[in-house]
Amino acid sequence: MDCVKAKAWRLYGAAEARLENVGLEHAGEDGVVVELVTNTICLSDWKAVTLGTGHKRVPKDIATNPTMFGHEVSGIVREVGTKWASQFTVGQRVCIQPAFNIPGHELETMGYAWHAIGGDTTHVYLPSIVMEMGCLLPYEGDAYFKCSLAEPISCIVSAFRTNYHHPFGSHVHEMGIRAGGRMLLMAGGGAMGLGCIDIALHNPEKRPRELVVTEVDAARLARARRLFPRETAEKAGVKLTFVNPKSEAIQGPFDDIFLFAAVPALITQCSDLLAFGGCLNFFAGPTDPKLTAPFNFYNIHYLNHHIVANSGGDVKDMSDSVDWIGKGYLHPEVMITHVGGLDSAFAATLDLDKVPGGKRLVYTHVNLPMTAIDDFAEKGTRDPFYAELARLCADNHGLWSKAAEDYLLAHAPQVEIGEPTAFVKERVIRLGE
Repeated sequence: MDCVKAKAWRLYGAAEARLENVGLEHAGEDGVVVELVTNTICLSDWKAVTLGTGHKRVPKDIATNPTMFGHEVSGIVREVGTKWASQFTVGQRVCIQPAFNIPGHELETMGYAWHAIGGDTTHVYLPSIVMEMGCLLPYEGDAYFKCSLAEPISCIVSAFRTNYHHPFGSHVHEMGIRAGGRMLLMAGGGAMGLGCIDIALHNPEKRPRELVVTEVDAARLARARRLFPRETAEKAGVKLTFVNPKSEAIQGPFDDIFLFAAVPALITQCSDLLAFGGCLNFFAGPTDPKLTAPFNFYNIHYLNHHIVANSGGDVKDMSDSVDWIGKGYLHPEVMITHVGGLDSAFAATLDLDKVPGGKRLVYTHVNLPMTAIDDFAEKGTRDPFYAELARLCADNHGLWSKAAEDYLLAHAPQVEIGEPTAFVKERVIRLGE
């Protein structure tokens, strides 16, 4: 069979996936083939994989027509269809904006609804519509894993731009957080919260003058304090304070609040912490379709409080995130706590709600247990491979790095791709259909 050989995790049902050798289409005239290098696992992946067809974005026929999952990717262009030869070249580093936003197909997102496009695979075939929607993006940074993190970063960038304010007595919305205002990250010690701190301090657009981050988990709070010292924030022009609500009161009010936990009591608390004209961004993606919480509508009426939310970013958010990461404005490595290979991707996704930590980083062409960076040194007492990874991470303040990535790609056991047991032909969607 003349095809692109790949090894991919494919979703057949709720918590049911298989690692299979598959055949993909060649680029032909209209497509592009990308060899993936990294994928980072998202809580949204956990929801899709554990719910299966119970998830709004997952098709109902996956038992017989399985989809690929994972959507935070980076890779290398391996084949370019003639239609795209003027825009992309073989060997080019790229990432993919997973929300293709095709009119009439808005819920059909990469990692949920597509059969030859996902993150936990060695290769993907991109049909013409992906490039037509501007969702294949060049990357010029120094490490593949940073490019993978452009997608979650873009979700935060989108949230910063989704918030809005308007002067009292005016109907003109000023989009974005309030520049020079007070911002609160409620339950902000997780991976996305850390990314939000990074963006609040270092993005080239609007920054607050004061940022308060709450977290009840002592270990998370300590890590956040270590990664973002107060002195570093002050150099960026931001007063940064960390608060554990178990022992300290949150001193409002705030112009912008980002809520990272879908907890009714926190929603109500945020309502009480908003300043006049304040905006609450409900960033947490809930799993309960009937989630409700008391909210002070008296203050909505008289104090101009308002609520927004966003699920993912758009192409501009993603493009700007790739650019800012490539230029070194942002430091997304703070989000990563675990590293592993393709063989461990499915189990790591299922365990995402059980194993403490931040982002799980998958190298799609290696076999490697999903391992916490904090455990490298202990494993290194028995295995020189982990000893070297521990040393390289220690050189980068305990964080994953390009040097660690280069070493892993050169020395980790490689994935073997066998003869395809199935040929995956992606459907064709055209604008206007």
